[in-house]
Amino acid sequence: MRLHIPALLTIVAMGLGSAPVAGQTLADVAKKEEERRKTVKATGKTYTNKDLGTLPPGTPAPQPLPTPAPPADADPAKDAGKPADKEPVKDQAYWAGRMKELQTQVQRDQTYVDALQTRVNSLATDFVNRDDPAQRAVLTGERQKALGELDRLKKQIEAGKKAIADLEEEARRANVPPGWLR
Repeated sequence: MRLHIPALLTIVAMGLGSAPVAGQTLADVAKKEEERRKTVKATGKTYTNKDLGTLPPGTPAPQPLPTPAPPADADPAKDAGKPADKEPVKDQAYWAGRMKELQTQVQRDQTYVDALQTRVNSLATDFVNRDDPAQRAVLTGERQKALGELDRLKKQIEAGKKAIADLEEEARRANVPPGWLR
């Protein structure tokens, strides 16, 4: 009996100590929010296009440069036998520009090869993880396309490397200093 009395007193104390909790209804919350909004003054200014005014005029489009007139003493009959375009001057800028262009193309193609290899690996992983034959067929087709493109790019990289070697050989034959190709 002694054990039951403290347990009973604890239960009664807990029951008396907790006040009944009444939840707010949605209607009460809505009324309080409406009262709050009435007491709040206007929030901020709303800007419209009228408030912005006019924009300053933009810069005009550049005018095309006039083409120079041929010299008065030039004879069109004499110029008919000459080739229309002259061979470019093969200075340091010419050689460096050609080399830079070839190297940039090879680097770009190598980046694409790396991305395509990742795509092929991803498609192979997806193929292994699929059970549906229709999905596997689609993945096989996509993988074959990616492999074809990968082979094409690898051949293009080899052609680019050969073009770089050919340019170096051409420069060597033209007695171009090696520093011009950097």
